[in-house]
Amino acid sequence: MSVQFVIPAAETPAANGHGEAHSTATFKALMLGSIGVVYGDIGTSPLYALREAVVAASEASTAATPQAVLGVLSLILWALIVVVTLKYVVILLRADNNGEGGTLALMALAQRAVGKGGTAIVLLGIISGALFYGDAVLTPALSVLSAIEGIKLVTVTFEHYVVPLTVIILVALFAVQSRGTARVAAFFGPVMCVWFAVIAVAAVPQIMRHPEVLQALNPLYAVSFMLHHGMIGFITLGAVFLAVTGAEALYADLGHFGKRPIQTAWLFIVLPSLAINYLGQGALLIADPKAIENPFFLMFPDWALIPMVALATAATVIASQAVITGAYSLTRQAIQLGLLPRFEIRHTSEAHSGQIYIPSINLLLLLAVILLVVLFRSSSGLASAYGISVTGTMVVTAMMGFVVIWRVWKWSPIAAAALIAPFLFLDVTFLAANLLKVLEGGWVPLALGGIVMLLMYTWRRGSRLLFEKSRKLEFPLAELVAMLEKRPPQRVPGTAVFLTSDPECAPTALMHSLKHYKVLHEKNVILTIETAPTPRIDDAERVRMEQLSETFSKVTLRFGFMESPNVPKTLAIARKLGWQFDIMSTSFFLSRRALKPAAHSGMPRWQDLLFIRLSRAANDATDYFQIPTGRVVEVGTQVTI
Repeated sequence: MSVQFVIPAAETPAANGHGEAHSTATFKALMLGSIGVVYGDIGTSPLYALREAVVAASEASTAATPQAVLGVLSLILWALIVVVTLKYVVILLRADNNGEGGTLALMALAQRAVGKGGTAIVLLGIISGALFYGDAVLTPALSVLSAIEGIKLVTVTFEHYVVPLTVIILVALFAVQSRGTARVAAFFGPVMCVWFAVIAVAAVPQIMRHPEVLQALNPLYAVSFMLHHGMIGFITLGAVFLAVTGAEALYADLGHFGKRPIQTAWLFIVLPSLAINYLGQGALLIADPKAIENPFFLMFPDWALIPMVALATAATVIASQAVITGAYSLTRQAIQLGLLPRFEIRHTSEAHSGQIYIPSINLLLLLAVILLVVLFRSSSGLASAYGISVTGTMVVTAMMGFVVIWRVWKWSPIAAAALIAPFLFLDVTFLAANLLKVLEGGWVPLALGGIVMLLMYTWRRGSRLLFEKSRKLEFPLAELVAMLEKRPPQRVPGTAVFLTSDPECAPTALMHSLKHYKVLHEKNVILTIETAPTPRIDDAERVRMEQLSETFSKVTLRFGFMESPNVPKTLAIARKLGWQFDIMSTSFFLSRRALKPAAHSGMPRWQDLLFIRLSRAANDATDYFQIPTGRVVEVGTQVTI
């Protein structure tokens, strides 16, 4: 997931002569920010992970034995060490795309390295992106529900209020998204720091009473458990994976916090707190197997239950906020990479372009989350559905990581495979273990992922077919310019800017303008907007200009896949390069296509209809490219696909 967090800008060293102190202060602010945003999801896993894993391990017997508890604990601790620490913190944080992380950033990096044969890489990117939406729906539902369930321990009377309270909190959470997350995000870091401190401190007395639980740090207990429990051990592995969900956020938020703050926060604060808490829960279960009902909350005295439910709710809302914001960022990347239509994107901050809100995605997520809470009604039910989307994403990340290590880092394929193979094997094993839970709820992320994959594939294929069909019907631009210069039509003052996706052919809007108005502006610009395979573009590389004739020129504006295109603002750069224009005497011509299904198409009829429906849902190009509406002329055309 990709999340935005507002970090106070450090003063420059020249401001007061304490440059080193301020760089340290900035590092601390970034680390605090990463604790709040990056680790919200994995930080709330103790609410349910150990409970679900021990329940799975105890399926064959009535209660968990101390040996089973130690085995499960060992599996969880070593999953945190191998999957999170080694794979993500040590290796993948180095595989950045111009400082940005995440599966789509990795896809763009790998695709650029492979070149034209990158179709398989794009497919992997589509799979990982689609699975993330499953995670974005399940995380808020599972996290908030598991926190609210703590009130059942206060009195059984509260049991009937768990689902309604969860729904109210989730509706409120999604309702405030349109206001932006900057103010709320300022509290994320401190709240999560309190959370990690409290869950570690509460576990210490339990560990001191039963220090034998520390034996779980020995990996032989994990190996022994898997060898002696057969299929039960394999099923347990699926529940153990709940402890590492959220690890993808480490990599996805690389661009917002940087490698060192994320690594430092994990190694010195988050990992120790999680390990101590899991050990404390394990010690409690060794002393009292009946505590399996809710070992996390039962570690606390009765007087602390209500405050802990409140703190847990705050922590899970933060975890949910992070994944919701991640869904917005992922959607924007997918739009820029041509995997989804142009949805309306609203900017909630003037200072930070990454803080965005997408109304259609927000509404769809809310409806899906509420539906899941009402259908499953308990965190145990949802836990079965949770692991598949995350394990699937991790498998894809490992595969694309191999390509990057081999082609970008210039390792030999054997060395790259030797490094990634153990992690890929572990990820595939976790995925296989989670696939056993398909009938119990695992079908949910698979269904969600399948729908998103179908939408992405349909949009990408339909767009390509439409481009190819339009190309056949269009007139070469160079020939048209030569004809118009030789026999010019009536000229009118001002500048006309014609937007097109294919700068080699005459834009449809230009052809229709000549056909119907029989006039031409004094200056004409063929404008193309490109999305680069890098997250951001330097201003020096933003604009390319080419003079075709005395009255025609070609301008190409380039944006990174994590940027929102702003045409007027970017044209100010073109002015510095010599293009003299006045925005108030400039008209932007766009062609609006009305699509109709063709009798014979490159896609089945149902897919044609789906593509047409998606194109109608797309945001207006005027709004998407932030062009002043008063300067736009739209020319309508009908196209069959």
